[in-house]
Amino acid sequence: MYTAIVFFPLLGAIIAGLFGRVLGARLSEIVTTALLFASAAMSILTFVNVVEGSGGTVRLFEWIASGDLHVDWTLRVDSLTAVMLVVVTCVSSLVHLYSVGYMHEDPSRPRFFAYLSLFTFAMLMLVTADNFLQMFFGWEGVGLASYLLIGFWYHKPSANAAAMKAFIVNRVGDFGFALGVFAVFYVFGTLDFTAVFTAAPDMVGKNFVFAGQQVDILTTICILLFIGAMGKSAQLGLHTWLPDAMEGPTPVSALIHAATMVTAGVFLVCRCSPLFEHAPIALDMVAIVGATTAFFAASVGLFQNDIKRVIAYSTCSQLGYMFFAAGVGAYNAAMFHLFTHAFFKALLFLGAGSVIHAMHHEQDMRHMGGLAKHIPATWSMMLIGTIAITGLGIPFEMFGLPGLGFAGFYSKDFIIESAFAAGTGPGTYAFIIGIVAACMTSFYSWRLMFMTFHGRFKGDHHHLEHVHESPLPMMIPLVVLSLGALFAGAAFFALFVGEGAHEFWRGALALHEEAHHEIPLWVLLAPLVATLLGLYIAYYYYIRHPELPPRMAAKRGMLYLFLYNKWYFDELYDFLFVQPAKCIGRILWKTGDGKIIDGLGPDGISARVLDATRGAVRLQSGYVYHYAFAMLMGAAALITWFLFNGPR
Repeated sequence: MYTAIVFFPLLGAIIAGLFGRVLGARLSEIVTTALLFASAAMSILTFVNVVEGSGGTVRLFEWIASGDLHVDWTLRVDSLTAVMLVVVTCVSSLVHLYSVGYMHEDPSRPRFFAYLSLFTFAMLMLVTADNFLQMFFGWEGVGLASYLLIGFWYHKPSANAAAMKAFIVNRVGDFGFALGVFAVFYVFGTLDFTAVFTAAPDMVGKNFVFAGQQVDILTTICILLFIGAMGKSAQLGLHTWLPDAMEGPTPVSALIHAATMVTAGVFLVCRCSPLFEHAPIALDMVAIVGATTAFFAASVGLFQNDIKRVIAYSTCSQLGYMFFAAGVGAYNAAMFHLFTHAFFKALLFLGAGSVIHAMHHEQDMRHMGGLAKHIPATWSMMLIGTIAITGLGIPFEMFGLPGLGFAGFYSKDFIIESAFAAGTGPGTYAFIIGIVAACMTSFYSWRLMFMTFHGRFKGDHHHLEHVHESPLPMMIPLVVLSLGALFAGAAFFALFVGEGAHEFWRGALALHEEAHHEIPLWVLLAPLVATLLGLYIAYYYYIRHPELPPRMAAKRGMLYLFLYNKWYFDELYDFLFVQPAKCIGRILWKTGDGKIIDGLGPDGISARVLDATRGAVRLQSGYVYHYAFAMLMGAAALITWFLFNGPR
């Protein structure tokens, strides 16, 4: 069954990719979607089996045997894998179904569905990996598939540029990941997870030479692995590709942001938690980078106007929450938020796709408004997703739960409480940033709802006349995801939090022994107050006084421009990296290739030889009297030379 879960999407990708033109678009859609739903059903069954205590590994074949390097292709299924299998296959199958309606006019549907299935296969290879090299294979496969999907509409220059940007930025992170894998093999002599994690305690406090310096082994390895995670999960510094990934079709955005590529980094850190537990400096780095990313992305999302771009920065911010949870040792909290986030983030993206579909591909929220009465089903689904992501809930114990709310309430509050309970400097920093980011998350999320669905319509009224609810294949995934956004937090709380969590995650995560911290009341109330404050500010500006935001934007204040232009990261990178690279390329092109290589080669010596050859060719006229004249001149020259230079 484990093998079928992983390889069914690959089978669908092969069928649609190689035989799509023969089968036709409709049959390609049916085959790939059916195989994904079969994989999802088996993933749910696997999850149930793991909860009941089963799991294990499945060795498929020997992959590499070279000297001391022996790598088997093995599928590892434990609690961490089981959670990821459910997340990846369930969201991917719903995205496939949604795409049947969303992409129905696109002539390249077989290629699109082949890419989607390939993406899912690569992610499944990543999460079922039993060693670092196998994980790296899935890691790079996800990068390739994301490049293909982001640039799916390759006739658009912006899509090509976004695809290349995602690919190049991720190569930076992947270089760090590759160095980490090399270091693991150099130090431990194996790439097998179990062997490496078992030997990790013996390496505590030991050094090795890296970049000419004596450095702590485990700290260096963990930082290198985290650099890889930063690239995939768009953490601050390597985040610039994520918003531009919106150039792909909306279902692609949902798949990348909710279930696959961006969660790979969080999964990597959690999978390697037995290593990170022995590298406190690396853990502090994870917490600080994650918290800073949560703040940065939330601040940028405040004033974005593209509906998909707002949700994209929201993803970046939520990933920051997951990382700083892992950074304070609350790996189960990070995985809990990853699990719930998959439902409400996919719901928000696909809901945004429904809005875009209704608005004839309009994505600017400034040209929307008042759509709730025209597409009430989409509005209700988006409302559920918004309440879930803002973490709105009652933080007091009831029904055996630490409060009452939608999915995001349980996981986000758990992360914030874990950061406070850590009692460390990075933990306190993450706690404060988490509260501030929760306020900003609430503001931009409700701003999106108010600008899109409430107030007066501000776009082309010709479009308004044709606004309609999305077809059934698009609405069914929204309904299913809304159920996850409603109940996933409460339903699976016991598996991620408390004594049941330690039993469920045993052997998969390096969890600390549960320390019963008395969380102060103000800590419990702080996320709720921050969420309500953000909601009130959004309501005040976009419902009570909708004339104020355009007036404030027109003033183009320094803070507004700083946030609207994404802290000028793109401009900074363009100045530091892009322009110097272009300058070097231009020098190598004009001077190195043009003047030196071509100047000495094709345009230099070779050209002179060609000129001499052409001159010699002109002497071969074919007339006898020309040759006789040449002979006469030669004889005359020879006689003259002998007369003046011969023997005396």
